[in-house]
Amino acid sequence: MFNDALFDELRQLERNVVEAERRLAEQEAMIVELKRQHQDISSAEAELETMRANQRQRQQDRQRLLSLLQR
Repeated sequence: MFNDALFDELRQLERNVVEAERRLAEQEAMIVELKRQHQDISSAEAELETMRANQRQRQQDRQRLLSLLQR
């Protein structure tokens, strides 16, 4: 039963990781476009860094779950 809950959490986390990768790519594309238009990118870059930190946390959570499932 414990493993079922872990697998459910891992599946949700995997979906979140994939969605976050898509959002990261969109944010990066937006920064490129802002640069091309000679716009201020400071807030967009700050948001990107926050998004990257959140993604790193999701990836760490995924590793933690995978480790628990290997026991």
